[in-house]
Amino acid sequence: MELLGVRAARLALGLALLCSALEAAPVRPLPRSAVGEFWHVSDLHLDPTYHITPDRTKVCSSSKGANASNPGPFGDFLCDSPYQLILSAFAFMKDSQQQVSFMIWTGDSPPHVPVKELSTKLVISIIGNMTSTIRIFFPDLQVFPALGNHDYWPQDQLPVTTSEVYNAVADFWKPWLTDEAISTFRKGGFYTQLFESSGSSQPLRIISLNTNLYYSPNSVTVNVTDPANQFAWLEGILETSSQKKEKVYIIGHVPIGYLPYARNTTAIRECYNERLVKIFRKYSSVIAGQFFGHTHRDSIMVLLDEEEKPVNSLFVAPAVTPVKSVWQMESNNPGVRLYQYDRLDYSLLDLWQFYLDLRDANKKNESNWKLEYILTKAYGIEDLKPESLYKMAKQLSVPHSTLFEQYYNNFIVSYDKTILCEEGCKTCQICAIQYLDYSSYTDCINREAT
Repeated sequence: MELLGVRAARLALGLALLCSALEAAPVRPLPRSAVGEFWHVSDLHLDPTYHITPDRTKVCSSSKGANASNPGPFGDFLCDSPYQLILSAFAFMKDSQQQVSFMIWTGDSPPHVPVKELSTKLVISIIGNMTSTIRIFFPDLQVFPALGNHDYWPQDQLPVTTSEVYNAVADFWKPWLTDEAISTFRKGGFYTQLFESSGSSQPLRIISLNTNLYYSPNSVTVNVTDPANQFAWLEGILETSSQKKEKVYIIGHVPIGYLPYARNTTAIRECYNERLVKIFRKYSSVIAGQFFGHTHRDSIMVLLDEEEKPVNSLFVAPAVTPVKSVWQMESNNPGVRLYQYDRLDYSLLDLWQFYLDLRDANKKNESNWKLEYILTKAYGIEDLKPESLYKMAKQLSVPHSTLFEQYYNNFIVSYDKTILCEEGCKTCQICAIQYLDYSSYTDCINREAT
């Protein structure tokens, strides 16, 4: 049964790609050889305790004693990922036979469980397990990883100097990273590395940030102006990239900007958010894309400069884990995504979001990963450049926009089409998409409220 599911997925993906190529006909069609692709996976959150048992409170530690809702072989919405779910995601990616240049993996391997149920040793073991799993499926693929707030023990408390976790993870990631990147990573959990592409005259620089140092629950960095000197390091790298005319992709776990589901709330501390926004505005001509995880939801952001001109595209990828807490109304189906980029200048051309309908997979005992949407098609835009995303944001802002209903359904990865996001919920989403700094975001919230 599993093999049939994989074959069907491969066929469906091949047909979707063919149809897209035939339908697209952009203003300036690029030859296939000029289009590169890369995968983005995030928030695997393996729960090693997951197992089917008559006692629903004991299906997984990550439900924290709550009754699992409808557990099956691929998981449950009150649990983190069983290993079988993670394997099915990577099997789908591998069997789709996409000619990808690399993969970005934006962190969070351990489960959401009470602190006492984990340890430094266990966290290191789980990150090692996930690294090995990726390498087994993609032995020759370049992977650019980033640490998440759960990739430490105790969770969220990532330090500003070298640590047992940083050292162990650096050893796991040696096959992917240069000696210089590994050395930087050991000191603060971040790094930079060039990606040499055969089809481009200029290399792409990946900057993997440890945004967990700026995460609000991290008590280690309270009142620290520049944790691990990452701001100074980042500005130095971007300045050099600017002079060398490199293009840069920023990757990280916790995103910048405001949370689209919580009014007036940044994911990282407000002071750090303001500083990053300032840096990213200054070097927006160098940065060709920003990619994050953490929220478990699917969202976009457009960085505007001081004159409200769109200058950067930011993407938050949904999680592989389907977990939610008992009090949450919505969750997400598991998701993985594929980006297409222009090999000449690394500008982003499109995004293909894939998902697993968890209820259906459990019911059929088969993981049939499907294409959820293609971003340019879903929203009627030409590419993923800042100007295009800004146009899309304006369309989503229109009252009673059916396009926004589609956006919100994608936000929760087709979890439940009957869940609507209106009034205050929509205001939070719309303001978070377009306004990443305190002043403009607050103005947006106040404007929408009147």
